Amino acid sequence: MDEQSLTKLQEKLGYSFTDPALLKNALIHSSYANENVKSGLVSNERLEFLGDSLLGMSVALLIYEKRPELAEGKMTKLRAELVCEKSLASLASDMDIGSHLLLGRGEETGGGRSRPSILSDAFEAVLAAIFLDGGYEPVKKLVFDLFKTRIENTVLNVSDHKTLLQETVQGKSGYAIQYKLIDEQGPDHDKVFTVEVILNGKTIGTGNGRSKKNAEQEAAKTALLSFF
Repeated sequence: MDEQSLTKLQEKLGYSFTDPALLKNALIHSSYANENVKSGLVSNERLEFLGDSLLGMSVALLIYEKRPELAEGKMTKLRAELVCEKSLASLASDMDIGSHLLLGRGEETGGGRSRPSILSDAFEAVLAAIFLDGGYEPVKKLVFDLFKTRIENTVLNVSDHKTLLQETVQGKSGYAIQYKLIDEQGPDHDKVFTVEVILNGKTIGTGNGRSKKNAEQEAAKTALLSFF
């Protein structure tokens, strides 16, 4: 693991380590440590343990701040979806963490650099390394930067946007929504409807669809963005 490699990873993380040894430790898989016992290397497992808690707290805080309308059960479900192995492995892959890992021979030849479990654990270990090096604020910043869009995408990746919009509005005192058909074009067998969704007299979303119901769903989907 050379200095150039570490520098590239720090650039992708948006964080520069005061003690690069912490980052190096976060990238040592147990298979590599086990094959190099005499060198005294320690795997990233303890860092992964700490990083798991830091990640859970940070994502919970982000959900709490960005989704004030959600009840505890839905918050828990959303957090679980965001911090699952698949999600973390995707983030680690985006930052190319896999190419920086130190792996044992078996993991190296067996595709360990792209294995979701290894990538997700390394991601959490890196968060812990940042925490030990610079405190909680840089961890919070990185997590918020990485997950804010994912929370918005998760919100929009549902089948019933009207219901979700209604639930969102119900959590805000004095808010009321209505849908208004503003246009329809085409022959009877192939019409396209355009609908606006209005919040307290102000248009917050517009949608098109082959039916009024579909157009309302699209309008609600657009409107949801105004709440985040």
